[in-house]
Parts: sequence; structure tokens; C-alpha cells
Amino acid sequence: MFPLGSVLFPFVAVPLRVFEPRYLTLVGRLLDEDEPGFEFGVVLIERGSEAGGGDQRASVGTMARLVSAAAGADDLLIIGVGTRRFTVEHWADDDPYPRAAVSMLPDLEWSDALAPLRAEAEAVVRRVVARVAESESDADIELSDDPVAAVWQLAAIAPLGEYDRYTLLRSTSMGELLRQTIDLTLEAEELWAAEEGM
Repeated sequence: MFPLGSVLFPFVAVPLRVFEPRYLTLVGRLLDEDEPGFEFGVVLIERGSEAGGGDQRASVGTMARLVSAAAGADDLLIIGVGTRRFTVEHWADDDPYPRAAVSMLPDLEWSDALAPLRAEAEAVVRRVVARVAESESDADIELSDDPVAAVWQLAAIAPLGEYDRYTLLRSTSMGELLRQTIDLTLEAEELWAAEEGM
């Protein structure tokens, strides 16, 4: 398990710079696996820091498939891609690295009836990102042709804080995920506008 200060969504990539001995051990074990498609879990740190342990961790996370690893001078640069969501049943001892027993959450299912809601969510997110983002690139990012992947990617580019992202990660249906993406993005826009007006 990688407890991080950020939320990982399914179908979204996460680059990580690994330097702590415990996580270097974890990645080493992943790379030693015989089977391709090595996976690790990512959970949000609710309190505490990424380095050193002693953190309080969220109970819902996302599995990530390790897709690349490159050695630096005294670290590893890895990239994982989110796959499935899970609930932590219980945490095991952190020795030699954070570990937990998890149960997989059901995948959110797409229905073509959600297409108008998805179009609305995409329009809202892209408009707000273009307004508040420091970089124009997020507003123009291309989404997957797969509708399920595209909705998660849309949630990932929405200009939201990590606790709002965690709310999205815990969605129980695709419709709920889309509606919450719209609502939370509009709330973020209002906050941004209020701060700009001060």
C-alpha cells in the first residue's frame, strides 16, 4: 500500500518518486513478481505526512498497476495506473511496508442514458478548469473513448481538493459520480470567484 497525500482514480496515471527504504522494498518485491501487471494500493492520507509513517489513512482506495519504473541516483521513478477501487478491511503491521487486507468495490456501470449528464459534467469541468487553472493544458486534455474511463478522467481534472476527490472516489453509481463532479466543481468555482472578488 502507498498512503499518499492525493486520491488516485481508476483509469488515471500516478507518477511517484520512491525514496523511502520501505517503499523501495515494496517496489522491489513488485518487480520480482513472475506475473505481469503488478499492483499496489493507493489510499489518501487524511492526517499526517507521506514520509515517515504515523499517518491516518482513508478507508477507500484504488489499486494501481505498475506500468514503468526507472532508477534515479538514489530513488525510483515509477508510474502506476488506477484500476479498481477497494475498501480497507484492516491494516496489517507496516513492517516492512504498509499492508492491508482489502475487498474490491464493484465497478461503476455505464448506461447510455447517462450521456447527457456526462456531456454536462464535461462542459462544467472544462469551463471551470479553463477559468481557474494556471495551465491551459488541463482544459484541453483528451479523454478516453471508453465512457467509464472518461468519467473517472474527468473527475481527475476537475479543480477540486483532495477531500472532494475522496467523495467522488466513494461514489456508488456512475450517475452519482457525474452529479457530484458537477456539484463539487461548481462549488469550487464559487469559492474561487469569492476569493478573486476579495
